[in-house]
Amino acid sequence: MSKLIITTEQERLARLAKAMGHPTRVAILEFLAKRDECFFGEIHEVLSVSKPTVSQHLSELKEAGLIQGTIEPPKVRYCLNCDTWKEAKALFTALFDQCCKNEDKGQCCH
Repeated sequence: MSKLIITTEQERLARLAKAMGHPTRVAILEFLAKRDECFFGEIHEVLSVSKPTVSQHLSELKEAGLIQGTIEPPKVRYCLNCDTWKEAKALFTALFDQCCKNEDKGQCCH
């Protein structure tokens, strides 16, 4: 059996999945998806977590490239990073399209 080689696409997909792997981050992404942009305070107001926790989640999402922020002293404005969303959609679609190709044959382990 040949060894699996981890591709850069797999590494990127894993990074994006990790960033989206917390319910609060999913809530933030859904909140931002409904708006063109918003300020940190608006995000904090709709979540039932502390400001440092919101900041930590925003930092994780920003580091993965899923969101972007613009500093407008004394505020920070956030929005989705559409380029990264297109990339994420393509990577997840490619993965999901590989899975369960033989679903009409029933369980794969029989």
